[in-house]
Amino acid sequence: MEAVKKYVAECLGTFILVFIGCGTAMLVGCDASMGSGYLLTALAFGLAIVVIAYGVGNISGGHVNPAVSLAVLINGGITVTDFVGYVIAQCIGAFAGAGVLDLIFSTGKVVDMTGGFGSNGLGGVNDSVAAGFIVEIVLTCFFVITILGVTSKKQNHGSFGGLVIGLTLAAIHIIGIGLTGTSVNPARSLGPAIVAAIEGCSDPIKVVYVFILAPMIGAAIGAFLYKFLESDDK
Repeated sequence: MEAVKKYVAECLGTFILVFIGCGTAMLVGCDASMGSGYLLTALAFGLAIVVIAYGVGNISGGHVNPAVSLAVLINGGITVTDFVGYVIAQCIGAFAGAGVLDLIFSTGKVVDMTGGFGSNGLGGVNDSVAAGFIVEIVLTCFFVITILGVTSKKQNHGSFGGLVIGLTLAAIHIIGIGLTGTSVNPARSLGPAIVAAIEGCSDPIKVVYVFILAPMIGAAIGAFLYKFLESDDK
C-alpha cells in the first residue's frame, strides 16, 4: 500500500505541474518578445514545484519527473521497481493534466497561446536537434545537481528545500523557454505532445524524443557528477 501511495502522489504531482505550468503558458503565451508571458510561465513552473514539494513531497519525494527519478536511482535513493512505478505514474499524471487542460480550453473556447498545449519544440534553436539536445542536457544536469545537493543528508536546508528547487526550475525556464520551451522532464513533454497529436497538432510529437532522451542523459550526467563531487575520496 505504501508503494501505491507513492505512485499516486507522483501521478498527482505531475498532474499539478502540467496543469499549472502548461496551463499558464497556454493562457499567456511564452514568446520571448512578450516578457510578461515569458516570465509568468517560468514562474508558474517554479511555483508548481513548490506546491508539489510541500504537498506530496513527504510521501514520494516529489520527483514528478522521470529524469529526477533516474538521478535519485543512480544516487541510491530509490529501487529499480520504484523507478519504473514512478515513471509510469508521472507519465499518466502528465497526460491527465494535459487532457484536463484540453477539456477546459475546448469547452470554454479559450485560445491556446502556445498552439500545442504548452508542449516543447525546437523553434527557438531553428529546428536544430543537436542544439535542442545540448540545451536540455545542460539544463537538466544543472537541475539535478541542485536537487541532489538540496536533498543531500550531508546538508541541512531545513524546510527551504522545496523553495530552492522551485526557484531553480523557474530560473532554468527563464533561459530555456526561448530555446526549447524548457522540458528537463520527459513526462511533462510527453503528456502535452500526445494530447496535441490527438487534437491534430502533430509537430510536438515528432520531436518529443529529444525531450525524452536529452533530459535522461542530462540527469545521468548530473547524478554521476554529483556523486563524484560529494564523495569522500580525496
